[in-house]
Amino acid sequence: MTDAPEIAALTAPDLDAFEALAEAALTAIPEPYRAAARQVAVRVEDFAPPDLLAEMEMEDAFELTGLYDGIPLTEKSVMDQPMGPDTIWLFRRPILDEWADRGNVTLGEMVSHVLVHELAHHFGWSDDDIAHIDPWWE
Repeated sequence: MTDAPEIAALTAPDLDAFEALAEAALTAIPEPYRAAARQVAVRVEDFAPPDLLAEMEMEDAFELTGLYDGIPLTEKSVMDQPMGPDTIWLFRRPILDEWADRGNVTLGEMVSHVLVHELAHHFGWSDDDIAHIDPWWE
């Protein structure tokens, strides 16, 4: 029982720790995608804001682990007027919940999985493309 005090002192990873996990996941993206993936802003928040959930007709903030906000590369035009950078949002609390529910992956793998799924929206990847980068998808 010597581990009990150490376990009792554990806390959930904070937003900074999630940003570090997202950075590690971006670094692991294979070329030729890595450089382009770095052009997408990555933001980490505890939950999606209420107005976004309402827009998506979602009542439970725990249902949304990530979101791509931008125009996919397959749809971009030189005529587009950017309203801001393409952004991937990672939502810490829902990711932690899904990670705990699964119990069979590391938190880094979970963050990477969500990030790759959102990058798929940016790049216009097929399921086969995703599986090439994230074997967990298979």
